Amino acid sequence: MENPVKSSLSPGFLMPLMVSKNSYDNCLKTMYGFRRFGIKLGLSTIKKILTSLDNPQDTFACIHVAGTNGKGSVASSLASILHHSGYKTGLYTSPHLVRFNERIQVNNRPITNKKVVAAYNAVNDAHFGKRDPTFFEFTTAMALLEFADQKVDWAVIETGMGGRLDATNITKPALSIITNISLEHREYLGNTLIEIAAEKAGIIKNRTPLVTGIRQKKAFAEVKRIASQKKAPLFRLGTDFKVRRNQRQTFSYYGIENVWHNLQTALPGSYQVDNAALVLAACELIGKNKAAITLSNIQEGLSKNHWPGRLEIVSTNPFIILDGAHNLAAARNLAKFLSTNLAGRPITLVVGILDDKPYKAMLKSLIVPVNRIILTRAKIDRALEPRKLYEAAKSAKPDAAIIPDVGAAIKNSIETTPHNGAICIAGSLYVVGEAKEAFEKGLISACCKSD
Repeated sequence: MENPVKSSLSPGFLMPLMVSKNSYDNCLKTMYGFRRFGIKLGLSTIKKILTSLDNPQDTFACIHVAGTNGKGSVASSLASILHHSGYKTGLYTSPHLVRFNERIQVNNRPITNKKVVAAYNAVNDAHFGKRDPTFFEFTTAMALLEFADQKVDWAVIETGMGGRLDATNITKPALSIITNISLEHREYLGNTLIEIAAEKAGIIKNRTPLVTGIRQKKAFAEVKRIASQKKAPLFRLGTDFKVRRNQRQTFSYYGIENVWHNLQTALPGSYQVDNAALVLAACELIGKNKAAITLSNIQEGLSKNHWPGRLEIVSTNPFIILDGAHNLAAARNLAKFLSTNLAGRPITLVVGILDDKPYKAMLKSLIVPVNRIILTRAKIDRALEPRKLYEAAKSAKPDAAIIPDVGAAIKNSIETTPHNGAICIAGSLYVVGEAKEAFEKGLISACCKSD
């Protein structure tokens, strides 16, 4: 018998449908309906929900990761190291690529459909306070509740947007990390690097160590000021710890107290070495008195970490790589990777970008190393129309093709790319997610194989 899920104690909230207590698909459909409430920054609603759930976030140790780029790579690497150190470890990231379950992982595995439904029902039965929860607030509460239910030792929590008013900032971390800063989400975070840095620095807690890879002087000065106010020990990449890239894709780490050589990360891209440095500094700090982490644990965790949709090779015949480069800094990193690693190959770029991104500047960078462009659009309201992308790209690539459906765009790229060519699918994690789903469902796998 189906039971209606109650709306909440918020009188203005009406659930869009009746949800069975054991229906995974209906739970997801209802949660995705929360997206119509948009982005609402603030901690009052998440605090109300978690208080109603007996504050599950207080039952485990956690590390909080913010930044513009690299925070997912840092978070997944840390979770992998903690797991291989013998700790039961939770990982909360966003967005997912193919399945919602990817957002909430325990010991490097997405949670089951059954656990998604259980967490959904528990959060839906909680008090929401004065307003309705957003999709991100609701899913954050689900993740924290699931980590408590599974009795994790550690959880690595990635912010959604910003930091100070992000729903994840309800946690009380043992360590905070801010990867880097660039201009993004200006309508919410501010119009300058200093303003955005201040929002990111909102995750800093009193007397809690902070590790950062911020390089801009003014942005770092703002973070340093806030850390000083909170008496939070601050450790900066390039100053308090360093890395040196070696031959054969290894690197050396000159840390806060340790020096480690011949390290290697499984994640491709030279910038991943900087991300790994932040991870190693974090391991040093929590390893002092909060966690037992050995060098062999670090090596194993780095080598076995997998972070899909970021320079991910999904086929070698033809060569197809996915990268969710979704802002200018990430687009520049991707362009550098393509120029360096695929030099001499004709490259086809399948690209779709969201409408709140600096798409003109992103395309300007991405166009340089590629020979052909196919413009597409993810199935999300925020996706930019391919025609607008064409207007931005036509001066450099007047023969750019428009194929709105991502799957059809990929099929076309495979059919028209020469045998020695390469295909890069990029511009948005949503585009990458649709591509991965198409490959996983076998919709275009007949054309491709891995050697």
